[in-house]
Amino acid sequence: MPRTLRHRLPRRLTAPLLASAVSVCLLAASAPPAPLGVGDRLFPYLGNPGYDVSAYDLSFTYAGDNSKPLRAVTTIDARTTRPLESLNLDFTHGTVESVEVDGVPAAFTTAGEDLVITPPVPLPEDSRTRITVRHTSDPVPGKSRDGGWVRTADGLAMANQADVAHLVFPCNDHPSDKAMFTIHVTAPQGYTAVANGLPAGTARTGASTTWTYRTRHPMATELAQVSIGRSTVLHRTGPHGLPVRDVVPTADRRTLEPWLARTPDQIAWLEGKIGRYPFETYGVLMASATTGFELETQTLSLFEKDLFTDPAYPKWYVESVMVHELSHQWFGDSVSPRAWSDVWLNEGHATWYEALYAEETAHRPMEARMKAAYGASDGWRAAGGPPGLPKPPKAGDKIGIFRPNIYDGAALVLYALRQEIGRPAFERLERAWVRDHRDGTATTADFERLAAGIAGRDLSAFFKAWLYGVRTPPMPGHPDWKPVPPAKPAKK
Repeated sequence: MPRTLRHRLPRRLTAPLLASAVSVCLLAASAPPAPLGVGDRLFPYLGNPGYDVSAYDLSFTYAGDNSKPLRAVTTIDARTTRPLESLNLDFTHGTVESVEVDGVPAAFTTAGEDLVITPPVPLPEDSRTRITVRHTSDPVPGKSRDGGWVRTADGLAMANQADVAHLVFPCNDHPSDKAMFTIHVTAPQGYTAVANGLPAGTARTGASTTWTYRTRHPMATELAQVSIGRSTVLHRTGPHGLPVRDVVPTADRRTLEPWLARTPDQIAWLEGKIGRYPFETYGVLMASATTGFELETQTLSLFEKDLFTDPAYPKWYVESVMVHELSHQWFGDSVSPRAWSDVWLNEGHATWYEALYAEETAHRPMEARMKAAYGASDGWRAAGGPPGLPKPPKAGDKIGIFRPNIYDGAALVLYALRQEIGRPAFERLERAWVRDHRDGTATTADFERLAAGIAGRDLSAFFKAWLYGVRTPPMPGHPDWKPVPPAKPAKK
């Protein structure tokens, strides 16, 4: 046992803890620490067994230089689901300074991208525990991994999907383990910090200010968002008095305001399709950064500022992308995938409402888009797998599993389902799905069962063909639609 640990313990605990430490050392000698996972088919080492996180408390201290690591403290409240002599957290790309379990210093080491913690006393099953990790959080990309912190022109933002929240903070980095979040950010004067959820106070100390935000609904780690920059926060009111706050570079607030003003009507449009907005607030974070994507971080969606300022993008297209990320607040954020193979439910639905919005507000026919998707679907399935069984990501590929087969390819499944069961049943299904699984996680099998129940008949053959087939099935109601054979590579 490290001397510092023994000297800090109450004397009455020293003997039993020494005995426990000896047994842990013997176990460690026979079984070296190893990275663990929850068995996700696409990300085998994401998540960790043996406990369920109820809450995260994250503290970041930003010194004003987005090329330097932030000082950070992560506190995790969890409940054990089995006896644990050690436990794993997902964490890499930062330096761990110390770990405490229930206020007592604990031993720690690393294995792969896991932080392996050995508490001085084994944790019994069904017990509450608090883990505190003091560490750094590095915004500079590593040699083999990209993602997590996004460096902007004036600070930082987060992009943690699908498997990189643990590059920012220690966590159980899998959407099956959602938790409440409290986030504190300390930054120098002149910066503004905004995070998921609602403000819970600010405190000024010397030349720095600490902002605190707190969620009112559970959240997956991949949806965490922290914005630090020379920003302005703009406030407006959405349907039912919903507070809407947007975060923009201060110099661009007037240019961006016309786009931001559209959000309340977009929320109302979606509420008319699928029911009431599921969270305590919403807003758009426009970052001066080049990411190559937009991201549905919970209650504060991340967008590249250039999407709104580049005249090459038509107005209808920009608005439909805004609706895509907004619809994720229902599909993917409130109802999160139990496993990453269920990601088609996130992206297929967001693409569906993006296309439906374009049809209803900009006269861009849904049928034409779906016919084009049908023609390309066989090629998408060959390249990325069928929508319900996507191929694993390539090592080091930051876009990972996010291929056309889970976007328009998955929206095509929803179009086929609407054709199969009829529009009224389909619309009831959509509302029931987000109502029944709100603030939880769900699987493809859950969606299939709900669809069959609402349709009043067995749909197993339909879903097997459309979600798992190598070839795209015939489209109900459109026997003339034909897939286009994938182009063969040119011979060298």
